[in-house]
Amino acid sequence: MWKNVGYYNGEIGPLEEMKVPMGDRALYFGDGIYEAACVANRVPFALEDHLDRMYNSLRLLEIPFRMERDQVRAELQKVIEAAEEAPYHFLYWQVSRGVAPRGHAFPPAEVAPTLLAYVRPHRMKDLNQPYRLISLEDNRYKLCHIKTLNLIPSVLASQRAAERGCDEAVLHRGSRVTECAHSNISMLKDGVLRTAPTDELILPGIARKHLIALAKENGVPVVEEPFSMVELMNADEAIVTSSSALCMGVESIDGIPVGGRDRERFHLLQSACMEEFQRETKARRDGR
Repeated sequence: MWKNVGYYNGEIGPLEEMKVPMGDRALYFGDGIYEAACVANRVPFALEDHLDRMYNSLRLLEIPFRMERDQVRAELQKVIEAAEEAPYHFLYWQVSRGVAPRGHAFPPAEVAPTLLAYVRPHRMKDLNQPYRLISLEDNRYKLCHIKTLNLIPSVLASQRAAERGCDEAVLHRGSRVTECAHSNISMLKDGVLRTAPTDELILPGIARKHLIALAKENGVPVVEEPFSMVELMNADEAIVTSSSALCMGVESIDGIPVGGRDRERFHLLQSACMEEFQRETKARRDGR
């Protein structure tokens, strides 16, 4: 077992010692897709949802990945099982269009896509420590619903947030809020959970999907419609969701306090997210 485990096309070893061919199209073009999940008790949370999104992203990018779902699941589990014990792990995997000489057009049909993965120890966010955000104009291309490796705008946005001592950057196109640099953002207003629709401007987040389902289960109405930065600043609560942090509150945007006016409903949703995570990872592990 290793603390940090790497995987590339069937080979497993210490992450720090793994190698990727220089011809992999992920290196030249970011020509691939990725997924990431939080793992507890060696069980990745919401794996089937991640696999659904993975295969949809591959379809949209026309990457001919032929590995069956069961095999992908088995390969990822091998990587997880090779990791040293830890309370939580972070599982990342990506599929590129393959290894071929650099050329913008797709490589020949005989070039097979590559599967890369790694697992490392993970520290869950303290749910009692709300996020501080900055706001930035969303300058990404209009394929945000595909979880591709092309993340430079998100990298730059995250750096701007870090430089200002903040946790995330909320992005907007004009007045419309889209999402954060590496999270989704929703809000509570007048007892309703409001979240942006899953069009080409946002990634259909897995944690967002579960938040919506849990809200409905707990009697909180859900509206999936665009909302503005003005509306977000005046929300009763702002909520950031991601696979690595689940469900986080927001205390400020651009240094201006936000939320704090519907704590009971927010804590209900936050607790429901964590309880579901703990229940699913424990139950599935115990049932093996």
